[in-house]
Amino acid sequence: MTATLPQNPTVELVDSTPLLGRPDELLARAGTDGYLFFRGLLDRDRVLDLRRQMMDVVAAHGWLVDGTDPMDGLADVEAFDRVDPVAAAFCGTGVPIEAYRDIYRLQDFHAIGHDPALLGLYRQLLGGDVIRQPLSIARIMVPGSNFVPTPAHQDFIHIQGTTNVWTAWFPLGDCPRELGGLTVLVGSQADGLLTYHASTGAGELEAYICESGYPWGIADYRAGDVLTFNSLTVHRGTPNRMGNRVRLSIDMRYQRADEPITESSTQPHCQILDWDEVYEGWTDESLKYYWRSHHLTEVPHDDQLRWQKHKIC
Repeated sequence: MTATLPQNPTVELVDSTPLLGRPDELLARAGTDGYLFFRGLLDRDRVLDLRRQMMDVVAAHGWLVDGTDPMDGLADVEAFDRVDPVAAAFCGTGVPIEAYRDIYRLQDFHAIGHDPALLGLYRQLLGGDVIRQPLSIARIMVPGSNFVPTPAHQDFIHIQGTTNVWTAWFPLGDCPRELGGLTVLVGSQADGLLTYHASTGAGELEAYICESGYPWGIADYRAGDVLTFNSLTVHRGTPNRMGNRVRLSIDMRYQRADEPITESSTQPHCQILDWDEVYEGWTDESLKYYWRSHHLTEVPHDDQLRWQKHKIC
């Protein structure tokens, strides 16, 4: 077994857009591959509008080249290298807590997770009463000498609750593979929960990956594309090889409301603010505390699970 970046083959992600509206076929493909990929699931203009709002935050903190259009995401690498690397690694977000708070207050950052296209997808995939977990994550990857991609991991090790959680990952803007998008280990959910060791990068845990021959699924993403995967599917970030471009992406998670959820999944990411602070100035009341009407069953988070030893090949 190898612990870091095994030399598994790579394959192109399969576009499952033709299967929308055919839940049995979606479930069959999801059960085999552990992921589903959709071209243009979200409205491109909506995604790009949120990109502008988030890039404006990056620019306000001085990490884009002066005089350039924030939409271009042209990083001032020298300026970001002057940021304390520990602060910049806050909670795996890529930026210090002050900047992340500015992003977390954006109403549209949270609202996009309630897009009818996403909710419709997970109703097909999960059935029953589907809920978006309130905890949402933004990744603001400003290139710099201290950048470390997210290591290979499964989301369940961090979020727990039920294994029947699906993550929606999507870039805010076009994201060719050279910019460092997400990649999934196709079929890896079949191996169940893996063994972990401490690592650098977001989450600070890396899975030991058996030499199973599972391929890494990759793609050149476009604004509006969505990659979704099971909480036991191994995935990782990839290096930014474009050198001076900021990569923005979002993680949203979905589950059935009648399955267990940990308390941390109903809180703001890393508890950087309380919800009333997040909601200050919002105009859409329906987005506030929406999960409280679902009577969720909260379960404790097991901090020892990450160190539980499983089979190592």
